[in-house]
Amino acid sequence: MSFRILSALLLTTAVALAQNGDKPGEKQESRVPKEKIPANPPLSPEAALKTFKLPPGFRIEVVAADPLIETPIAMQWDADGRLWVVEMPSYMNTPSATGEMEPINRISVLEDTDGDGKMDKKTVFLDKLVMPRALCLAYGGVLVCEPPALFWYPIEAGLKPGARVLVDKAYAPNGFKNPEHTGNSPTWMMNNWIVSADYTLRFRRVDDEWKHSATTKRGQWGLTMDDWGRPFYNSNSDQLRTDYVPSEYYFRNPLFRTTAGLSRAPMTNQTVYPSRVNPGVNRGYQAATLKPDGTLAKYTATCGPVIYRGDNFPAEFQGNAFIPEPSANFVRRMVFTEKNGELTGANPYKEAEFLTSTDELFRPVNAYTGPDGCLYLVDMYHGILQHRVFLTSYLRKQAEDRSLDKVIKRGRIYRIVHTGKPPGPKPQLASAKPADLVNTLTHPNGWWRDTAQRLLVEQSPAAALAPLKQMALDAADPRARLHALWTLDGMGQMDATTLISALGKEKHGKVRAAAVRVADGLLKSSDKDKVLLKLVSLADTKDVHVQVQLAFTLGEAKEPAAEAAMAVLARNAGTNALVRDALISGLALREVEMLDRVSSDKSWEDKAKVGGGEAFISALSKNVFQQARGDRVNKLLDQITRKETPKWQTLAVLASLNVNPPPAKKGEPPPRVKYVKLAAEPPALAALEKSDDKTIQAAAKKLDKVVVWPGKPGVVLPVIRPLTSSEQARFDMGKVMFEATCAACHQVHGYGQDGLAPPLVDSEWVAGSPDRLARIILHGVGGPITVLGKKWDMDMPGHGTFDDETVAAVMTFLRRSWDHDYDPVAPDFVKKVRAVTAGRESAWTDAELKKLK
Repeated sequence: MSFRILSALLLTTAVALAQNGDKPGEKQESRVPKEKIPANPPLSPEAALKTFKLPPGFRIEVVAADPLIETPIAMQWDADGRLWVVEMPSYMNTPSATGEMEPINRISVLEDTDGDGKMDKKTVFLDKLVMPRALCLAYGGVLVCEPPALFWYPIEAGLKPGARVLVDKAYAPNGFKNPEHTGNSPTWMMNNWIVSADYTLRFRRVDDEWKHSATTKRGQWGLTMDDWGRPFYNSNSDQLRTDYVPSEYYFRNPLFRTTAGLSRAPMTNQTVYPSRVNPGVNRGYQAATLKPDGTLAKYTATCGPVIYRGDNFPAEFQGNAFIPEPSANFVRRMVFTEKNGELTGANPYKEAEFLTSTDELFRPVNAYTGPDGCLYLVDMYHGILQHRVFLTSYLRKQAEDRSLDKVIKRGRIYRIVHTGKPPGPKPQLASAKPADLVNTLTHPNGWWRDTAQRLLVEQSPAAALAPLKQMALDAADPRARLHALWTLDGMGQMDATTLISALGKEKHGKVRAAAVRVADGLLKSSDKDKVLLKLVSLADTKDVHVQVQLAFTLGEAKEPAAEAAMAVLARNAGTNALVRDALISGLALREVEMLDRVSSDKSWEDKAKVGGGEAFISALSKNVFQQARGDRVNKLLDQITRKETPKWQTLAVLASLNVNPPPAKKGEPPPRVKYVKLAAEPPALAALEKSDDKTIQAAAKKLDKVVVWPGKPGVVLPVIRPLTSSEQARFDMGKVMFEATCAACHQVHGYGQDGLAPPLVDSEWVAGSPDRLARIILHGVGGPITVLGKKWDMDMPGHGTFDDETVAAVMTFLRRSWDHDYDPVAPDFVKKVRAVTAGRESAWTDAELKKLK
């Protein structure tokens, strides 16, 4: 969870018992005078309502409260409007987390039996759980995370769970040791994949089997999407992020490290405006944490955002983000403006928030759009929010001094209603006929559309096909056309005729882009040629959404016609980084062919007429040099020395050379220079050196530093000691374990993923002290950490359950793969490291590891 706090503070400092969150040398003194901190005994739900402030026209109501529920953290409505809730009453009941591992948590189902808007019936679906953290209704059952695994339970008659099915054994590997940083919030997205926050696999069920594929890491706690399927997420000190493009396409090209369309912040100003003093944030003693008036200065615990897609609020609230901040007891509203496919966010209230409370125990940790069109908030109503792993002595003392540690096993669920319209009716979709579910895709409330789509995909009724195809082409609301497209795709029933009609007829850019994306599946079918013909005809489109998706999808075809259309997109829209990145992601190992195409294309001759052409050519060329394949580099060099190749293109290729690795640091092994090994001296090198252009001459000298061939004067390549038979067996075992455990983040190719996992290829952490590498594998590492000169603010879980042989095998694989020539590692070495670090619970930091030799 991203709950960055606990609940109170005031005075100070050193206590006898140091906490995990303490930093050496820090003076933990309160910056808020005691007399300025109001008393805050726990309030009844009715009394708590009086502490809220909302804009005119809104009211807040209690939907459920303790003792009916205890410490709620997440929820979801089923097709008939019952509310499924994750309750975690074992969470932080004392500053030391006493009883945290007790099996007293549950998944409950709440019902409003009399229609008054309040839940009055509770059925426990699952109990005796340890630290459960997520649920998602799917395929006639419910996904539940009980760390470290993700399970699926069928829902049987009487709300009874059937035999559970293991979906992922390592969904939340840190769920017990560090619950703030591990998988959560599985969410059925528009494209029918179940995606999570803080996790790198996505799931779907095909022919009764759970499948998964890699995706990028998103945020820390909570996940939502807008009407067009874009994901939104956040992390404790970063209020909101979104992906403009589907992240999975970027995996196609491991050497292309730029991902302009991912993890974008619509609003970078993190300043907040609570309505009460906030001394109870975890590092409230630091100068920059609080404003002079004692209120929180910037986000520190934000989590659980929602994009409002309901129909109760006025139209101007549609598509707005609502973002909880439990440490400062408020919820922000963010409005968006969109230009060229990118979003800019703003707080519409001047130095104020949408909802604030003067109750310090109000802990909104998740927000949702309800089936009645209202906005719902999950309030833990809990004293200690900050988990013990990060808790400071400062916070512990203040919690105990003010008895906030005694506020446990409470909780509320609220709904916010606009007074201009009554809440909508309770849904009854579980027994709806296929035709009714199809019609529900036109509902103005996104919850209804999402649920109808999910049910249709799960049931795949034949009776729904004809009306779905008609809706995909003719529905008045573009959102309905979008859902119809994705429903057909999720059912596996999209056909070429319907798709080609949609591509030709659709005028809405985002819906047309979705149709292009749905075409990916048909490019693998017998209808590939006619679908590709239609896609290629769109290459001159001016709509940025279609341009970006077309750039991605054409890369899936791997056909000359597709690549010709990609060249057109690069020429017309290459100044747009989203389009350029999408194109390059789909040209892995085909960069030389694309460069050959553009160098002989008359429309690419004039640099002034090809916006973004230099960046496109340089990026492709950089990939070729990074691949370091002699035959490919020779072809590229031959291209740029042809008489007909425009000089600006030659310069763009040579500008991609980077022969200066990050400087070696004291005590670190020198960074490797990656040579391109050629069979013989390339004639192109001499031609470049003889150029009458001084810039080309200088570039040729740089090129000479990275290309080698047999007999090149002054070059002596290192001799790598062959592995012994036992070391080779260890290497082979390590390869299997790496691909099974590590490759989801670092990727099979070892180049990692931007925003998620740093590269291992040529990494100083792989090349350097094996003691450091062993500790990272055993206990994990917490960011920020610097790799090859770049800072990575990420966390890697440890794998302390691996035995010594397995850790040694993985280390040997890392130190001898990808042309690495470092010494292998033996199990006895790992055994010694394990013994020295026994008892360590937290991940290592960059600074701690660098102290080791």
